[in-house]
Amino acid sequence: MYYPVLASLFGGILATAPAAIKSFISGYGYIALLVLMVLESASLPIPSEIVLPVAGLLAAGGMLNIYAVFAIVTVAGIIGISIDYYVAYILGKDLVYRHLGRLRISKKHLDAFDRWFNENGAFTVFIGRMLPEVRGLVSLPAGFAMMPLKKFYTYSVAGMAVWDVALLLFGYYALNANSIYVAMVAAAALAIVVYIVYRLSIGKAR
Repeated sequence: MYYPVLASLFGGILATAPAAIKSFISGYGYIALLVLMVLESASLPIPSEIVLPVAGLLAAGGMLNIYAVFAIVTVAGIIGISIDYYVAYILGKDLVYRHLGRLRISKKHLDAFDRWFNENGAFTVFIGRMLPEVRGLVSLPAGFAMMPLKKFYTYSVAGMAVWDVALLLFGYYALNANSIYVAMVAAAALAIVVYIVYRLSIGKAR
């Protein structure tokens, strides 16, 4: 019964982004950033491709420290992916995927991603952390497969670091107060390159 409420809540956030996200981070600082990125890493529809450039922009303006931002984003990511990993590990595929369906996440897409994970393992975890569509979801097949934690965290943190640094730097160097959409376009270019690799790989797994 809670899923329609969650979908409505986060749909509202997306509809008013990036202004609402910028306002939230401006008002609550590092705590807001931590909350947003934990939720994003735990598969909820929080757009890191907006949150991170906004954080970079605020750091460039002196409101946040860029090194502290990166540290918090990394910690938040580890918390979020751990939630998904252990939920998948404990509850199992059928129950988790049934509930994800209520959030309008396609079972067909999840099944294809599962096959890609089974074919590519650690590479899937690494590259998946740089794909907006599946960044959080990659933790689920890892949990189902009981992937060794050392490998899971090593490849996850490496992939997250590439994505996070790229988007933070877009915000820090490329933006001013009136050009937040420039970062979104630049981030999309990065996402397209990685997404092509993903689609080619997942096509082989079908």
